[in-house]
This record gives sequence, structure tokens and C-alpha cells, in this order.
Amino acid sequence: MNTPQNQAAVIALNHVSRRYGQKLALDDVSIEVPRGIVLGLVGANGAGKTTLIKHALGLLRAQQGTVRVFGLDPVARPVEVLGRLGYLSEDRDLPPWMTVSELMRYSRAFYAGWDPAYAERLRQQFNLAGNSRIQTLSKGELAKAGLLVALAHRPELLILDEPSSGLDPIVRRELLEAVVRSVADEGRTVLFSSHLLDEISRVSDQVAMVVQGRIVLHGPLHQVLEAHHRMIVRLVKPAADLHRLPGSVSASGGPEEWTVICNGAVEKFRQALRQAGGEVLEESGATFEEIFHARAEQRAGTVAGNLQS
Repeated sequence: MNTPQNQAAVIALNHVSRRYGQKLALDDVSIEVPRGIVLGLVGANGAGKTTLIKHALGLLRAQQGTVRVFGLDPVARPVEVLGRLGYLSEDRDLPPWMTVSELMRYSRAFYAGWDPAYAERLRQQFNLAGNSRIQTLSKGELAKAGLLVALAHRPELLILDEPSSGLDPIVRRELLEAVVRSVADEGRTVLFSSHLLDEISRVSDQVAMVVQGRIVLHGPLHQVLEAHHRMIVRLVKPAADLHRLPGSVSASGGPEEWTVICNGAVEKFRQALRQAGGEVLEESGATFEEIFHARAEQRAGTVAGNLQS
């Protein structure tokens, strides 16, 4: 993964909200994706990741807030935006009656920047037979064909929405390696959405966690990992509320021994814990999975509290 040379935002959402009936799919979301990075968008199914991506693609108009891609409104100027990005969806909706070669020729007509030689290299790299019909491809081959089409016009922005859903680990690894190689070689920007935490942590420069329509955490992956700590604590006074201690994101266990995920403020947490009659038994860095679940728990508690108030 490469270091961004130009920090100008390729994607910028500012206070975007979206409702489907009573469901708040996006809740006042603001996020920027700088040029030349891989941003991993992580969240459970139904968290709002695909809705966010549809706004970036111009498929949905923001009910509240603004969306800009390359500084343009993707709804008002779709041709200028879509011609500069590549997109691979979870559905991989490709014409089933075409062969792989026909798909390549068909897709070429839509992109002025289509690179036939590069497309052919990708076809060979992905071991796709040109005379194979789309409807006969395996799930893994279908994903590779979709990625080929998304990459072959050398887009400035690559958007991948759950690209490896339903694929076996070997094919998932091949797809991820192709994406990383593309970014390293071309300096592209990638928005990569997945509910698979190991995928996100493997390829991302930055991460954004989406829980119930909200961005609950966003920043460089290494900083997110460095900022969070896993504490095993013992309470002499079980009545103490660990959730209210400084830096505490989540607490589980009990009644005397607890696991706490702490975000920064570690020394303040220790002092408050001692005052509450507790002690730290063990401390280590938190895993990305532990951080995600802690943030999800925190968000769920906030929503429940708002509903009750």
C-alpha cells in the first residue's frame, strides 16, 4: 500500500443522511477519502455501507447533506464522474449471454481510457478463458471478470462493494492481491467495503467503521490499532460502572473480572479504576476485531439510550 501524494479528497460526504421509511440508513455521515489510499469501509450487513457507496456512485441523491466525487456532484454530472471510476458490486451483474472476450469489447465502448493490452494481461492473470460465457463462470471467475472490467480503463477511483462475498479464501486472496498491486502500481484510490474484518485489516491504509448508519471510527489503520488497548481488570466493588470510566469503549465479563477495550487515556483509566476499587491484571493491544465489536457495542448502547430518553 502506498503513501498518498495528493491529499485532496476524491470522495467527500458532508452531513449526509438517508431514510428508507422508518429506517435511518445513513445518520449524519461526514467522511473524506484522500487520493491514493485504500479506505476500508467495515460494518455488519445492513450497517449502511452499500447506501453510502450508492451515494458516491450517484445512484442515490442525498436527502440531507452533500456528496462530491472528484469535486463534482455525481447525481448532477454522472458521465464525468462514472467515466473516471471503476465499480465492482457484490451482485456482479454482468450480461450472462456474453463470452469474456465479448464482455471486454462491450465494456471498452463505454470508457475512453480503456487499455486493451492491460485488459488482456488481467484476463490472463485471472485465468479467464476468452470463449467462456459469463453464465458458465464460477463465483470466483465471475468476480475476477467484474474486477477486470472495473480495472481495465485504469480508473482514478476504484469502488469495491463486498467484492469477495461468497468466495473461497484462495480466490479472495487473489482478488485482494490484484487490488493491492493495482494501487501500488497506479496510485489509484480505492474504497473497499466489507464485513470481513481480516480483509479490511490486510489491505487498508485507512479504515472507517459503520454501525447502524453512523461512522463510529475513522482514521489510519495503524493509529486506530495503536490507540486501543485491551485490559483485563478485577473489581473489588462489582457495582462500579466500567463503561463510565475515562477511555472505556466497552466492558464485558463480570462479576469481578472484566475485559475492557480502552481508547487512549490509559493512565486516566487506571487512576479511575483504582478509585473505583479495581486493578489491572493484564494489558495488551486490542485486535481490529475487538475494536470493531467494542465500537458496535458502544453505538448500540447510545442508540438504546436515545430511544429511552
